Amino acid sequence: MRKRQAVAAVTAIILGVTGCSGNTRTAATTAQTTAAQETTVSEETTAAQETTAAESETDSQDSVQAGTAVNPEIYTGLTEEEVSQIEASMEEILANNPFGLVYNGAITENVEGEVNIRPVSYQNQQGIDLAANLYLPAGYDENGSYAAIVVAHPNGGVKEQVSGLFAQRLAENGYITIAFDAAYQGASGGVPRQTDRPANRVEDIRAAIDYLSTVAGVDTSRIGALGICGGGGYTIEASKTDKRISAVATISMFNTGRVRRNGMSDGDMEGIPGRLEQAAAAREQYVATGEVEYIGGLNTQRVEFTQEELEQHPAGLYRDGTEYYGSTHFHPYSQSRYTAMSLMDLMPFDVENHAELIDQPLLMIAGDISDTRYMTEGVFEKATGTDDKELFLIEGAQHIETYWQEDYVSQELNKLVEFFGDKLA
Repeated sequence: MRKRQAVAAVTAIILGVTGCSGNTRTAATTAQTTAAQETTVSEETTAAQETTAAESETDSQDSVQAGTAVNPEIYTGLTEEEVSQIEASMEEILANNPFGLVYNGAITENVEGEVNIRPVSYQNQQGIDLAANLYLPAGYDENGSYAAIVVAHPNGGVKEQVSGLFAQRLAENGYITIAFDAAYQGASGGVPRQTDRPANRVEDIRAAIDYLSTVAGVDTSRIGALGICGGGGYTIEASKTDKRISAVATISMFNTGRVRRNGMSDGDMEGIPGRLEQAAAAREQYVATGEVEYIGGLNTQRVEFTQEELEQHPAGLYRDGTEYYGSTHFHPYSQSRYTAMSLMDLMPFDVENHAELIDQPLLMIAGDISDTRYMTEGVFEKATGTDDKELFLIEGAQHIETYWQEDYVSQELNKLVEFFGDKLA
């Protein structure tokens, strides 16, 4: 019974990631955020988690401890059982990696002369605490001069997954990089949890640049941005107006607003009025009762799927995402559900709008057989403000496969190193 429930939760999560199309509409779940909700984190647990990641910057051991520190806001609205499950899942992950990283080849300790990781914390302009991992290249010298790259994660992802992978690999090539959790998501602060507004995600990228600008050795004239999936769309959006970004790259870019509005492949246009009505009703409910309605499910434990279970999902983003987020790269802070009232902000958003404002060098990478390729191509075609642009297709790659499959990751990394090496020289 527990596994069936977990499978259903992961299914709902993936549908929440990819939007609605045809017969794959998401189901809404409700969580209480008022005093009437079920018991949440105990005072003892909360007190134990008050140590911030910012305290860890000067010492390797402190960095490991900071990697386990948690903003108590992330448990808002969860039951005691859900919190216990998340904590147990985190214990399992931390037993394998003290920084909580779940990607292949992840750093397990800071070693002199190699890439080092520093868990850090800083605030965005709304005063929300953002959790991030700063990656420093081998032989890092505070008195040196380094190009730096901001890496934005997929919708519902966290810094310990694919954004951390590329942040580490780029640091191995001499860059100072930062992977961060979006506000209201992951280990960052903000309530209601899993609020998903484009303006917030864009501000998160700007705040990461703000932070990088304070890091010793960063040459602020050589800052690049890499966004993956939904983070790719928001990186495009940020780059339109934030010219501190000198070079822009995306991997498997996802146009979140277009999908939330129209469904995958624009396949659910008739559902637009209903989604807007759902958003309005959800906001009205929140104001009146404090209850938060979610699209997608809560996933607190890793699931081992059978092939039969995976094949119940359409091949491509749905099936591969189910396995990636629910099993192979599971992280309990990665919650791809989002608040239904966020649709008010998501549905009018479209990253293709005003794409001509991008005048920086642009590299867009996608799998040539990916079911999201059309989103990358839509932005690329409309990015007429720059002649210095390239669309790079990975032969045989699906969307999620660009996150982890080593032969694809190697191709992407080689292209990124070439691109940033030229444009941030």
